[in-house]
Amino acid sequence: MSFTTPPRPFDITALFPRLAPLARTATRLHPRPGSPTVHDSSVGGPLLWPADEPWPYCEEQHDSRVEPVVHSPDDIRILRRDQAAAEERLRLDPRAPAATPEERENWERIKVGRPWSDDPVPLLPVAQLYARDVPFPRPSGADLLQILWCPFDHETPHPKTALFWRSAATITDVLDAPPEPPVVQSVYYLPEPCLFSPEQVTEFPHFRELDKELRDQLDDTSNWETIDPARYQAYAYDPGELYRNNLSTAPGWKTGGWTRWDPTDPVDRSCPECGTEAVPLLTIASSEWDGGSGTWIAEEEPANPSPPPLGAQNGNFTLIDIVGGYNLQLHVCPANPSHPHIELVQ
Repeated sequence: MSFTTPPRPFDITALFPRLAPLARTATRLHPRPGSPTVHDSSVGGPLLWPADEPWPYCEEQHDSRVEPVVHSPDDIRILRRDQAAAEERLRLDPRAPAATPEERENWERIKVGRPWSDDPVPLLPVAQLYARDVPFPRPSGADLLQILWCPFDHETPHPKTALFWRSAATITDVLDAPPEPPVVQSVYYLPEPCLFSPEQVTEFPHFRELDKELRDQLDDTSNWETIDPARYQAYAYDPGELYRNNLSTAPGWKTGGWTRWDPTDPVDRSCPECGTEAVPLLTIASSEWDGGSGTWIAEEEPANPSPPPLGAQNGNFTLIDIVGGYNLQLHVCPANPSHPHIELVQ
């Protein structure tokens, strides 16, 4: 289905005309659980991967002390299936058992974990984007982007991503059964298969990317005097917070637009190969919204979905979590997107 972002609470450019030329288009992806194929833009779905191309592996060593109990991808899928079944059973009958004997048996078996492996780790599919569905910066001749990651922390506490650019029309023989890692560090590093419902929205720079004069103007309540304070206070404690959470950058999975900064201030995003300033490519988000950004919840989003998909309560439909609720934002060089990309956790 399609998803529609509600109109912003206020026309920010009418209040602050200097923001108008800073507008950028972002594409919110609205991932929702589904059964993607290799021909779909998706999260955690199968990839249009050439059968004659070796599957990528991570050759780095991973620290077994970070997570003493690890699980296989199939065990995680069983746990998620059982959890969804239990939630639906209790929704239909609140007096139903919290777990069936089979579910308890699965839990007792799985909670023990799997043996740690020091072998090279097959990468996991994270996302696949077709340019026909989703606009994104790409090299000449490429119309397909595939993002994979190693499901273990590396020099920073999140999975390490790899990008692959392709021309979809050149792939006629597809790899049927790519390898999977025997274990993953966290259940949150295994994406739940989702389909996208792309929607273009307008974004403005995050508060911390504005010059000091504009930041001061946004924080000055007198500049909002044409709006009843009770109206903006319905969305935030002060105008600056209103701008940050509801008028500048969209939460959730998206391509393009502006970078969201929280908790750090903006950092250098120069291409490591040529020095060109990198631009946002893809935001891998831990949730579609949070407590401060409720105005971004799609109009079609049911308040009490029945049955509720896993993650629906907090907008985390992909079941990915980055460092306890943050986003992993991938940036690429606009001069040549095939240059090494930049990862930012915000």
